[in-house]
Amino acid sequence: MSHLPPGVHRDYPLARFTTIRTGGPAELFARAGTLEQLERLVAWAAAEGVQVGVVGSGSNLLIADAGVPGLVVKLDKDLSKIELDGNRMQCGGGARLPAVSARAASAGLTGIEFGVNIPGSVGGAVRMNANAYGGVLARVLEWVDVVSSSGTTRRRPDELGFGYRRSNLHPGEIVARACLILDPAPSAEVKATLADMRARRKAAQPSGIKTFGSTFKNPDDPRADGRTAGQLLHAAGCRGLRIGGAGFSAKHANFVENHGDATTADVIALMAEGRRRVKEQFGIELEPEVQALGAIESLRDWTHG
Repeated sequence: MSHLPPGVHRDYPLARFTTIRTGGPAELFARAGTLEQLERLVAWAAAEGVQVGVVGSGSNLLIADAGVPGLVVKLDKDLSKIELDGNRMQCGGGARLPAVSARAASAGLTGIEFGVNIPGSVGGAVRMNANAYGGVLARVLEWVDVVSSSGTTRRRPDELGFGYRRSNLHPGEIVARACLILDPAPSAEVKATLADMRARRKAAQPSGIKTFGSTFKNPDDPRADGRTAGQLLHAAGCRGLRIGGAGFSAKHANFVENHGDATTADVIALMAEGRRRVKEQFGIELEPEVQALGAIESLRDWTHG
């Protein structure tokens, strides 16, 4: 691998692409601004036997401290655009979900308002079947274009294996584009809904700090008694708990904050302690919602099914 394609960089720092700001470099890194560019990069990686990962908005992502082997791709330019066609919105996988929600509101379209409070990319939202405030991405999704080593395929929602905060997309499969079908609605009403959702998020969740979104999924275990992951962590005494430079937020126990010098190892140790306390007190094993790039075995071990 002595000769790299144009635009592919070695030992590229990744922490700045995540909202928690931890982790090491990518062995190889490139930006893809068009579908053709992305296809070429993925095909090259496959031919070289190099694994491929993707970074979006980095709001739900932990990078291993040792870095990420293989090629890490970031989608931009054409693959982060938002285009309107009647009540359909075609979005690049790199488009930010809050921008999609705002654009829909300006166009008088409803159905994606919940995205204003999900600070991630469209591609990440598809991978995780993002949901918030009663809205679920799968309900408004018409199709996605997925790029992998075998080429580009268009998939419908029923082919994506959607469940709570999960899909059947595998590592190495990248959501390049997505099409949403929305409903017409008075623009002023949709904008008012966005303003209300922003206010509710600001009141309930930490902001203006280095953090990713929800750390653990809300459990469906009957022993939870309807309580969220945040409520269980709070009840188990985790609110404000710190290990190294990482701490559970004092405002919302299901958010991890970087207090300035945290490592990914600090974050994982904190999550492990939170899981231990909840398991000890309630018998419930919390499953991580945050995704990993690089060798972070704990997160994989903690994921059920």
